[in-house]
Amino acid sequence: MELRVIDKTDEELRMEVAGEDHTFMNVIKGALLETDGVAAATYDMNPEQSGGQTEPILSIKTEAGVDPLDALGGASRDVQTTVEDFSEAFEAAAP
Repeated sequence: MELRVIDKTDEELRMEVAGEDHTFMNVIKGALLETDGVAAATYDMNPEQSGGQTEPILSIKTEAGVDPLDALGGASRDVQTTVEDFSEAFEAAAP
């Protein structure tokens, strides 16, 4: 996975997430939408409507005073915790 910041302001971030598909992008978008201070999160993967862009573009808008990079970091940690919890529960349930 390669990340490239396209545009960043105090309350908005657009970032290319190379090598990912809808599966990962939906997970991170969902985690962002559950993160305090995030007003909006979406991604675009449609090259025909994006001027030929082929890698997903993640867009985050936060409330005043919330840095979008901090919000993304928090959402990423939440995803990691959820995956770890699931793995532990799965291992405990396996015969």
